[in-house]
Amino acid sequence: MSNSESDEFHPTDITTSQRDDEEVANYSHPTSVPDIIASNVGMLFIISAQFFSACMYVSVKILNSLETPVHALQVIIIRMAITFICCVIYMIIMRIPDPITGPKDVRPLLIIRGITGFFGLYGVYLSLQHLSVADATVLIFLTPLMTAVAGSVLLKESYSTNQAVAGVCSLLGVVLVTRPPFLFGSISSGGHLPEGTPAERLAAVAACMMSVLGNTGAYTSIRAIGKRAHPMHILTFLSLWCTIISCLGMSVSNIPVVYPTPWGWMLLLMVGVFGFVTQTLLTMGLQRETVSRGVTGMYTQVLFAVVLERLIFGVMPSLLSIIGAVIIMSSALYVVMNKQKIALESTSDNSA
Repeated sequence: MSNSESDEFHPTDITTSQRDDEEVANYSHPTSVPDIIASNVGMLFIISAQFFSACMYVSVKILNSLETPVHALQVIIIRMAITFICCVIYMIIMRIPDPITGPKDVRPLLIIRGITGFFGLYGVYLSLQHLSVADATVLIFLTPLMTAVAGSVLLKESYSTNQAVAGVCSLLGVVLVTRPPFLFGSISSGGHLPEGTPAERLAAVAACMMSVLGNTGAYTSIRAIGKRAHPMHILTFLSLWCTIISCLGMSVSNIPVVYPTPWGWMLLLMVGVFGFVTQTLLTMGLQRETVSRGVTGMYTQVLFAVVLERLIFGVMPSLLSIIGAVIIMSSALYVVMNKQKIALESTSDNSA
């Protein structure tokens, strides 16, 4: 976003609801591949981000399997320090105004995005200690249900009955993935599940739920910010607050700093790079999509996670996990296709 665009934009001119109405009204039926790409550029950014996100989770999983594991807070510090430096350097080179403090009118939202983003990140890192990458990824996909509700309540975005039904189906899929003992009894891992007691697995699921709540706040705030801030401003606040909170957490909890092997440092660098690319693409995508539709594009991460985990760890998901994943992804696809159908019907009504 150029400086002139930033100067001309007045955040009070339109509300989020009006912005959604304009997006639907301007929707035209794509007739060629370039048209399809142009009309779904935000979704493509989000889907591309999911590949790098899956790569990042795999790197974290490998870090947890080292002889001396690196604590999740230390991983966040290193990753977000890299992100913060990259963002600031980029904004200085591109002469983007307020590279560290951000636009004045959205600073409270930027702070909310940073703090809630920390809990979203920390929760998923904790869960990877006792969940497979694929299972943790699927559980995080309760986020669309929560963000759709939050978007409807806080931003006045549309939230249909179909989306609610899809959310309930997604919850059923999550139950099949987590397989709580009070419903399924004691289940032998059979080589499918990560090592850990039922209590540890339940704690990992709870960490995922913390991540879902954090992601809900983060994605809703990004949508509320819209294009009033450059994507790098949003990433800068995320990385800054994650670094601050993680440093405080390690100090208060007396968590020792681990000095990994050269291979461990390489993994930490990969986490930082993959995380930076993920957040950049994700922010650009969510700025162009509604919360309810944009976040559903993140379900493609399940496919990337399953393939990478199979190739690197040789982990084959259980049948119940596969069924649960299919239910969740089908619900997400239904939401996306239903939104496109509504947009086309609205366009037809307006032209009639």
